[in-house]
Amino acid sequence: MSSALATPIRPTSSHADQEYKLLSPSVLDFVRELDLKFGAERVNLLSKRKARQMEFDNGKLPDFLESTAWIRASEWRVAPPPAELLDRRVEITGPPERKMVINALNCGAKVFMADFEDSSSPTWENCIAGQQSLYEANCRQISFTSPEGKQYRLNDQPVVLFVRPRGLHMDEVHCKDCHGAVSASLFDFGVYFANNYEVLRQRGSAPYFYIPKLESHEEARLWNNIFNFAEDKVGLKRGTIRATALIETITAAFEMDEILYELREHSVGLNCGRWDYIFSFIKKFSARPDFILPQRGDVTMDQPFLASYVRLLIDTCHRRGAHAMGGMAAQIPIKNDPEVNREAIDRVRKDKLREVMAGHDGTWVAHPGLVSTAMDVFNEYMPGPNQIDRPATKHEPVTAADLLTIPNGHITDLGFRRNVDISLMYLESWLRGQGCVPIYNLMEDAATAEISRAQLWQWNHYGVHTDDGRLVDTERIRAAIQSFLADKKKELGDGGFAKAKFSRAAEILLMLSTGSFREFLTTELYGDLH
Repeated sequence: MSSALATPIRPTSSHADQEYKLLSPSVLDFVRELDLKFGAERVNLLSKRKARQMEFDNGKLPDFLESTAWIRASEWRVAPPPAELLDRRVEITGPPERKMVINALNCGAKVFMADFEDSSSPTWENCIAGQQSLYEANCRQISFTSPEGKQYRLNDQPVVLFVRPRGLHMDEVHCKDCHGAVSASLFDFGVYFANNYEVLRQRGSAPYFYIPKLESHEEARLWNNIFNFAEDKVGLKRGTIRATALIETITAAFEMDEILYELREHSVGLNCGRWDYIFSFIKKFSARPDFILPQRGDVTMDQPFLASYVRLLIDTCHRRGAHAMGGMAAQIPIKNDPEVNREAIDRVRKDKLREVMAGHDGTWVAHPGLVSTAMDVFNEYMPGPNQIDRPATKHEPVTAADLLTIPNGHITDLGFRRNVDISLMYLESWLRGQGCVPIYNLMEDAATAEISRAQLWQWNHYGVHTDDGRLVDTERIRAAIQSFLADKKKELGDGGFAKAKFSRAAEILLMLSTGSFREFLTTELYGDLH
């Protein structure tokens, strides 16, 4: 291995062969170059995030930038999408786990987004195994045999693959250069790009990405520069790499035009990352008692601040010739209760109908069993490959006040307890290396769990009362945690409970619910994985 980049620190014996193939000296040198060239700017941008957060803590609210008004006012369009990305009406997302990769690529959607971020617990084993699975998928050689002996292989027409690397805020501690741990974003991007660009080029395709957690157009510019560097390094035509930026922070919502402009050679649209967006709304205004949100179940897409966000994203994308992608409905098929399953499917159908009628060009599902539901809705109401060039809807421009309207709703005892339960079950699963978990008939990932734990902190910090008049404070949270743990001990038995990680999850949740607000649960927990 290259002496310039020491990795891994602790290779896993079960994946030693994969590490050797994926992390060749040339791949590691490429990751090193990325980190040396872009690492300092990444650190600078993270510092700007902190400075901006201090402004919000001191009472400032976000607004559209005066310095970039010329971008919003001028006429320009992003590069046209390649042919295989014209129609993205249904995309499935999930972790890059081998069985999931095969099922997702076979499911009949238009795109599979392999997610190293919110739906993947970033153990070293998961990161390496995920990269190996994607490489084999691109080579059309991936297979899997279940413990029961069931065989899984790709069909003749797998869907288009996108990859979501981890966000700029995360490090990869198993991969270090002279400055310390490299950026997890650059590691995920660099390893995937270096191992896959040639096989994709030979097949007439290209590396496609989703960019997570953007907070400004300056961060989009960094990613655009990374793409340019990678293309130039291996002799790809400028604009070969394509990326969809997730608008999942409140600050990015005020810079949609600017983000598309920075990425215009590489852009294939923006996506409504609704769950992270709600979390961002809580996080960015955590110092303000006038920004308390109701329980998670009441923060629906018909709330004015979310409806305005959707309208602005669609209008912005279509004006610029870009795809406006819808978000994730968290429901999943429920096999053991037909009536509850029908209700869940109906909620998904209504959500997708809302999206297509609003003007979205595609949507997300989390389970192969929901692809046909979403596809039927978009097939009926979107006969063309997308809605980019449909006549614009006439309405008043979206204002800053529209994006910052506080939603109405309740805070019930059930909503409080659900937040405790979801937080504990998700944290425990994440600590065991599973980042995508079905809980209460919904698919929970880091973004949805962030909402639950952030609401507990917010309600505790500001002394909110639930609808029954009881105060949410640290003691109530602690009592709810202890009640949950007692129930789990009965359910699992002493031996099963000892093997699980609920005790550690309880410690973490109490920490996240008290004291100062922690920015990301994933960074708080990352040290537990290695």
